[in-house]
Amino acid sequence: MLTKRIIPCFDVLDGRVVKHVGFLNDRRDAGNPVALAKQYCDAGADELVLLDISASGEGRLATRRVVEQVAAQTNIPLTVGGGVSAVDDVRNLLLAGADKVSMNTGAFRNPRLIQEAAHRFGEQCVVVAIDANLNPATGDYEVMIQGGKVTTGASVMEWAKQAEQLGAGEILLTSFRQDGTRDGFDLQLTRRVAESVGVPVIASGGAGRKEHFYDVLTEGQADAALAASVFHFAETSVREVKAYLRERGVPIRWLNNAL
Repeated sequence: MLTKRIIPCFDVLDGRVVKHVGFLNDRRDAGNPVALAKQYCDAGADELVLLDISASGEGRLATRRVVEQVAAQTNIPLTVGGGVSAVDDVRNLLLAGADKVSMNTGAFRNPRLIQEAAHRFGEQCVVVAIDANLNPATGDYEVMIQGGKVTTGASVMEWAKQAEQLGAGEILLTSFRQDGTRDGFDLQLTRRVAESVGVPVIASGGAGRKEHFYDVLTEGQADAALAASVFHFAETSVREVKAYLRERGVPIRWLNNAL
């Protein structure tokens, strides 16, 4: 049985880790990404995700200097995203030290990017990030791009299936309405996407307690759970979450030197 993964996430703005609530402009400083990367590696995190949250809106690629500095401090897989719109962007981030590259707006606008990146670098390097919001009128989840600023009207489930067919190795799924709330992951959204695709689904948005990780990894059928605020501001820790999951029989990677 494959082990479930616990993944801290860095939303980076101007070289600092910040956290927003529901993709809004209100934000809180969470620290230096390089220091946090080392801290989480030592604490037993399975992977790290670094997202340059202003890159797409500013029409640029994630800041290479920050990626290189964080990569130098990590001994676990590092996923990097932000402004990826061409195959050369994927190459540049991999050369900077990323193990995987996350693409969101660029992939939605040009789905061939997924296929080209998977062909050139391997599906294991390609993560398609999907920001999802529930449309109360239709009861369906719709894809949002540009950091949640643009609603596309496209079905999240259909886009996830298309991304897999094109070569995405993983889906990073964020619930727009739950992000930053600490009220728990969107279990319905996560389960529906996990049942629609055959690649791993990383659940994101809403973690507030260790119980939330258990819920999304079991009922939500996620392969991994990503969180930011709950770790950055010490409301719980990777150690505590993994210990809780292990006690309840969830298969996790257990590091004796870290836990």
